[in-house]
Amino acid sequence: MSGGVSGAGGAGGAGGGGRAGRAGRRGCWQLEGQVAVVTGAARGVGELLARKLSARGAKVALVGLEPEELARVAGRLHGECGHWYADVTDAAAMARVAAEVEQRFGRVDIVVANAGVASGGPFADSDPDAWRRVIEVNLIGGAVTARAFLPALGRGRGYFLQIASLAAMAPAPMMTAYAASKSGVEAFAHSLRGEVAHRGIRVGVGYLSWTDTDMVRGADRDAVMRELRRGLPWPANRTYPLGPAVDRLVSGIERRAPHLYAQWWLRGAQGVRGYLPGVIAAAGRREMRRFEPRLKGVSRGLMGAGGAADERDRTLRN
Repeated sequence: MSGGVSGAGGAGGAGGGGRAGRAGRRGCWQLEGQVAVVTGAARGVGELLARKLSARGAKVALVGLEPEELARVAGRLHGECGHWYADVTDAAAMARVAAEVEQRFGRVDIVVANAGVASGGPFADSDPDAWRRVIEVNLIGGAVTARAFLPALGRGRGYFLQIASLAAMAPAPMMTAYAASKSGVEAFAHSLRGEVAHRGIRVGVGYLSWTDTDMVRGADRDAVMRELRRGLPWPANRTYPLGPAVDRLVSGIERRAPHLYAQWWLRGAQGVRGYLPGVIAAAGRREMRRFEPRLKGVSRGLMGAGGAADERDRTLRN
């Protein structure tokens, strides 16, 4: 896929300038003047994260598959920004975007690998193409994004944030592709952290539970998926508001944190995650037996507006 510059929003030309230093708060970096790249920036977590980084003075590069939506987001940012059309699984396109972002802004300080899609339903009956695409976008896309931007991050001792999920800690039934991809990106980021720390690059992993985005709303349109989720134990059975979740991510980015938790209780879940697969398996046996007569009707495609956009883009390119 060809993935060059699709346009720019905000004001002003390329901003070189000096390296931003630390803020007054201990252990925090100033976002003012820093250059942040956000993939999957057309909606949801990516859109709001871009807006909040921009509000704190960052120059933001938006990357995604929907030029019109990216232009809309760019128009709402507070300062200098640009938007690039690219598929995060396309190594050549992402390498070109990385070069163009650095050429335009003079450096890259922060990269957030946020682009992601999801599918649901029983693995045995899943759509093989949709299942594979979840792995490609979420896992391979995160690695392609890192490979493209690591040289620039190394030049500026920057920060790479990989968005993972509660699914990496507690892989639930009916979401095999999503759970596999998020477990994969978590392990990828942890491994990468040790490889690049000596170059001054910091790597973080961001964890989110069910957060009010198009993806989660898309999953809830399926009655079985909605009922299964609501049957999870508290607090995993709630849908959490997007704003506070993204605020927590921004705070973690300011600290260059190795682990970022979009909901307060996810930090505690880390301590008991070794027990979770057994608990989930026991509950899953009961719930799958109860829902089995209705499983044939579960949607097999990609979820939400972002999933629909991915499918449209692939259809046009093919």
